[in-house]
Amino acid sequence: MSRKPDRRTGAGARVDSADGRTHVVAVVVPEPADAVPLVALEPAGAEIAVVCLRAGGKDGRAALDRALTAAADRGCRVLGGPRVLGVEGTDDPATVAAVLDALRDLEPERLHTLDPDPAHTSYDQASGMPTYDVPAAHGETAAGALAAARAWQAESGRPLSVDCHRAHGDPESGVAACRRYPAPVNWLSAGFDGRLTAFLPTAAGVVRRHQDAQGRWSASEPVEGADLLPGLLVVPDPHGFPHLFALRRSARDDGGVDVEVVYAAHYRTSEPPTPWQSIGGPNAVDWRRGRAVGFPAAAFDAAGNLFVFARNFGNGISWRCRPADGDWTAWQHLRGVRVADDLVAVTGAHGGVEVYGRVRDTAGVVRWYPGQGGAWTEDRTVPFAPRPGTLAPAPEPGAVLFRDLRTNEACVWRPGAQAPFPLGDAEGSGPLAAVRGVRMDGWTYSVLVAQGAGGACAVGAYPEGRPDTGVWWQDLGAPSYDAPAAAVTRAGLLTLSSRMPDGQLLTAAREESPGALAFAAWRAVRD
Repeated sequence: MSRKPDRRTGAGARVDSADGRTHVVAVVVPEPADAVPLVALEPAGAEIAVVCLRAGGKDGRAALDRALTAAADRGCRVLGGPRVLGVEGTDDPATVAAVLDALRDLEPERLHTLDPDPAHTSYDQASGMPTYDVPAAHGETAAGALAAARAWQAESGRPLSVDCHRAHGDPESGVAACRRYPAPVNWLSAGFDGRLTAFLPTAAGVVRRHQDAQGRWSASEPVEGADLLPGLLVVPDPHGFPHLFALRRSARDDGGVDVEVVYAAHYRTSEPPTPWQSIGGPNAVDWRRGRAVGFPAAAFDAAGNLFVFARNFGNGISWRCRPADGDWTAWQHLRGVRVADDLVAVTGAHGGVEVYGRVRDTAGVVRWYPGQGGAWTEDRTVPFAPRPGTLAPAPEPGAVLFRDLRTNEACVWRPGAQAPFPLGDAEGSGPLAAVRGVRMDGWTYSVLVAQGAGGACAVGAYPEGRPDTGVWWQDLGAPSYDAPAAAVTRAGLLTLSSRMPDGQLLTAAREESPGALAFAAWRAVRD
């Protein structure tokens, strides 16, 4: 059973006074009523500005007034009433220009909008048209907001963080549960030379920061690639090189959109990643179906073969493989239980790849693993139900981290275990990141980092492979917007990093201290 969390500040882990400042959040929606669930997600410290295309009805305006009052009561600052742009179009040039003007005035660090490709509720086979339970204006407004956000970032040169919120998301479950495109978990990477690189999604695509030979951090540099959606997955290959996965959404000549899985690889700290390459999607033949693709999960097996998984139009799991010495296979479908967007792929103790998916229609998880003869085998007996948006790879081969749906406690489960191991952190939110191979007092430890109580960076550790021995948690004081990250160099040096809403990073390096996991002062990394 996990030990009681220790919330004392780690030795030397302090934050300078520039951190923790307020930040402007622009909420861009068709009408005031559409902003209510997005406003409900904002924590204390946010300065909220609501931008609406239309004035909407009296009831919707009243509901937004109540939501803004509640936000102010919990410590947000409301920047006046909703700004009504008075445009009828949604993703046309006039609307994009109007939203861009609002962003110029607000200069936000973050932008919240809706889902540009909402989930369908049914499908008319005769017409070939999906049907939806949200107005078309939701997706069109989101597409226009994304276009305006990209233009503003290119114009201002300032990274802009974007969240697209799925329809019917439950604010009580937290931001991670409501996102259409997940924020990255293991976004900090250590190169062969010991230097670190951070990868973060923005409105205008992925940006990276990296250290030079003296350990100084670069300014934000774009990873070239147009039309990327605001999510990111970072996966190491067997040699430790990070590979990036995202979704790209581009306009078609016939008025439709293509949404495809893309990836890039990063081999040298001082050089940019490779160009983004498309591997399509499981329903690419018909763009109306193809736009429903879920965010990808990916992992390498022990032989270096790369497997990519994505939720398909029918809410099953589709996969594609690139052998270490060959070309991509075609997309293939795993015909089993329907899943939600939450997928995570891991490398098992057997050296093969497994994939977990949160079940769509009930509280639970399905696991697929290579069975006899290498054929995929479905396992519906996984004994836990995760909170949406919290599935992540664990340090142990084949295992996963998550937050329990009922208790919110952080847990780990590995195949063959009768039940998950609780990790003792029930006060935090979102997924956990993990690294292994941290040496302390002659033992090797796995280290967990999470967004803990009040949004602060929390770190915990347990003997590698033995989460059942309990976890001691420390609140390190630094604020963290979304999941913090950790990286271990080949020399065994451990660094933690949290990110601020404006793209600034905070980093803390481990200090040698007998019998303790202690860190030096947090340092701000700014452009």
